Order: sequence, then C-alpha cells, then structure tokens
Amino acid sequence: MRHGKYRFIVGFLALPLLIYAIFVISPFVQAFQISTTEWSGLRGTAKSIGLDNYGKLLHSDEFWNALKHNVIMLVLVPIATLALGLFFAFMLNVGGRARRGAVITGVRGASFYKFVYFFPQVISITIISVIWFNIYNPDPHDGMLNSLLGALGLDSLQSSWLGERGIALACIMVVMVWANVGFYVVLFSAAMASIPREIYEASLLDGANRLHTFFRITLPLLWDTVQTGWVYMGIIAMDAFALVQIMSVNMGGPDGATDVVPLRLYQTAFRDSQFGYAAAMGVAMLVVTLLFAVLTMRFARRERIEF
Repeated sequence: MRHGKYRFIVGFLALPLLIYAIFVISPFVQAFQISTTEWSGLRGTAKSIGLDNYGKLLHSDEFWNALKHNVIMLVLVPIATLALGLFFAFMLNVGGRARRGAVITGVRGASFYKFVYFFPQVISITIISVIWFNIYNPDPHDGMLNSLLGALGLDSLQSSWLGERGIALACIMVVMVWANVGFYVVLFSAAMASIPREIYEASLLDGANRLHTFFRITLPLLWDTVQTGWVYMGIIAMDAFALVQIMSVNMGGPDGATDVVPLRLYQTAFRDSQFGYAAAMGVAMLVVTLLFAVLTMRFARRERIEF
C-alpha cells in the first residue's frame, strides 16, 4: 500500500521535475561547462582551458568595478524600495483618520492610489528607461528635470545627471526604486488586509501611536513577506542590464561609473566574442545572488508570529 502511494506521487512529480531539470538546471550546468573553455561562439572553436577564465576574472579591474556597483545596488535598492513600499501600504491601509464606526481606516481613495503606484509595473522596462532618459536629459529646455528646476529658479541644482560621474549610478537606482515600489505597495497592502483589525484597535486603546503600531504590530506580522521581497529585490538589483544599457552614457559610462556585471557580460560575449569568459561572469553572478539569498534568509529569520 505504501509503495503504491509513493509510485503515485513519483508518477505526478516525474514529468515536472524532468522539465525543470532540462530547462532550468541544465542551462546552469552548460554555463559552467562553457566557462571552462575559450570559445568565440562559433561551432567547433571551443578550447578547454580549465579555470583560467575565473583566474582572469579575479585580476580584472573592469569586472570588480562592475561587481562593486551591483553590490551597492544590492544593498541600497532593496532598502529604499521596501521601506517606501511599507510606508505607503501602511498609510493606505491603516493611516487614515478615525471615522464613525471604525477606529482603523485607510486614507480616502486608497484603491486609486494603489493603481497609481502599481502603474509602472505594467510598463515595459525599455519604455521606463527611455522615459527617464529624457527626464534626465541635461538640456535646460528639453530635459524635463532641468526645465522644472529652471522654472522654479533652482538653476544651481541643474546637472548633467547621467553624464555626471558622481551621481549617474544614483540616478539609475532612483529609477529602479520608482519602477518597483508599486508592486510592494500592493503586496504589503494585501498582507496587511489579513491582519485582524481588532489587534490595531486594541493597541490604539492601550495608548499606542501610529509609529508604535507599525513597528510593534505591522512589521513583525509582515516579516515573512518582507524577507521574501528583500530576496526578490536583490535579484532585480543584480540584473540591472536594461536600465544601464539604455540610460547610461556609452553603456556603462561615464568612465565606467554605471557599469554592472550583466552589461559587462553582454559586451564580453557579443562585442568581444569571448563567450567562455562571459559565461564565467554569469557563474560569478549566480554565486553572488545565491549567497545574498542564503544570507538574507539566514540572518533575517525570525520566530513566526501566529494571529
């Protein structure tokens, strides 16, 4: 009887696991195999060189510069995105003024605000990049941001933005936050909706203010959702290829100030025809992403709170 049950389970899992192995696991294995070769991308030109590509990575200033920018994004973008997502979701769901018959309410028009925040999620990342590229246009007449600053009499704050080495990466990170915060507003709003209103009402009757309510009730009860969102945003930060390719000066400029590993990988493979070396970069990205996910899940783990 027991063996029959296991055969039934294996029968259902066999095909999905086979498909997963072919289309997910197999490409990772092939990427590592390609990373041990010197290959121009043409059939029959691959030459096995062992781990030489990884040794080359360790001594590549361009790779470490790109990885540094990815790590900066990995730290700052999730913090800013999740913090704003939590703040807006909290205000929309429990930040309104008390009304007759309800101690805890959201702000008026919360559904409309959620739609507005979520709207960037339905826009292609390419379109987002082009829009913000034009917003950051340094021309004082054609560039939206510089034009606005000029109209407000803040000419001293006008800048070349994406052409300014010191702030170009920050400008791109602002766009990443703007493009993704709406998703987390909706995600956290859905999670907050599952928290019983009685918990909030009891805390307010005991004298807790909005700040205490957020940190003592909302955040602990949403921690599992926040932890998952942190990992997801970290993966997005590691894959900033489209934004950097379209928005940056000369793809990664000025002077390498916005270079990231995915863009470096793309240029190495399709511009320089060094597919083995590019595959080694891909494997390095995989290791960094997995390390980030494991550390996040390990050190952000808390005792689960039931309600």
